[in-house]
Amino acid sequence: MLLEFQGYVLAYRLRAAVGGRVAPPGEPLTLAGYAARRLERQDLARGLVRKGLDAARMQRLDALSDELMFGFWLNPAEVAAFLRAAIRQGSHPALGDPDAFAALLTPAEKGRLGDTGVRLVCAHHLTCLTLAAPMLDPDALAGVWRRVEATTPPLFVDELAAAGQV
Repeated sequence: MLLEFQGYVLAYRLRAAVGGRVAPPGEPLTLAGYAARRLERQDLARGLVRKGLDAARMQRLDALSDELMFGFWLNPAEVAAFLRAAIRQGSHPALGDPDAFAALLTPAEKGRLGDTGVRLVCAHHLTCLTLAAPMLDPDALAGVWRRVEATTPPLFVDELAAAGQV
């Protein structure tokens, strides 16, 4: 779950940097807040599988998935929807430039990662953004997945360091 939270933090920062319609509402969740909402989402998902959900609980499940940006980096459909919306409003350098993406990291995070780690983080997340392109070509998609898996970054975000997890 820590890598998932880290992905949430970076997705939040990217969406906030892009702004406009893709900007996340409100402040970013803390690790504890994320964990609580993630557990609630997990409970709702289990309920959906076991017995189905009424409309209100299904809406809550969808709202939690959106708030947690669940699957933001690794779901080709989510990536494609985000990129379409970001491009419609003028795009952002962090969507393709490693230096601009690195600017989303705090100085402390960059220090923990070092230059090589920062490059890995940028390569990983920018590669994840390419998941949208080959959705119709299974061979190309397999190649992108290999690149995503080869660049999985370590835990590094400040929120995790403050919680003693890094």
